[in-house]
Amino acid sequence: MEKVVLVNPNDDVLGQMEKMQAHENGLLHRAFSVFLFNDQGEMLLQKRANQKYHSPNQWTNACCSHPRLNESYLDGAVRRTKEELGIDCELTEKFHFIYKADVGDGLWEHELDHVFTGNFSGEFDLNLDEVSEVRYVSITDLQKEITENPEHFTEWFKIIWAEYRNQLN
Repeated sequence: MEKVVLVNPNDDVLGQMEKMQAHENGLLHRAFSVFLFNDQGEMLLQKRANQKYHSPNQWTNACCSHPRLNESYLDGAVRRTKEELGIDCELTEKFHFIYKADVGDGLWEHELDHVFTGNFSGEFDLNLDEVSEVRYVSITDLQKEITENPEHFTEWFKIIWAEYRNQLN
């Protein structure tokens, strides 16, 4: 049973809770988001596996998850990128912020999210329990897709992508 680390807005640890329970109660917890780009500057998107308990078959950024207790945000991001995509790549933290998103079925993502970026242009070894497919997309095409078909993307990705563009512009 996977647990998340509950925190206050200052990132002080309040305890741990089973992931599903934290999402049902909308409690603030630690998270990270990884944005990967290829040599052409295109962003990697992953399609969440069909059997995911929320937001199945939706496109999102390269990797999102939760660090474990006593695991740094960076170490968690590197671990999950390897577990989901089967790759190793150098990641750099860009910023962090707090958001809350209704992901449907009474579940909430309420996260203190550390956002990392990296570059990767190699082959993937996808964990099909997590990811059904990946693709690279230009920033222009990504913006157009989100505008025209927002339902194809996870709620948190739309929030984090807007914050990313805001932070880096």
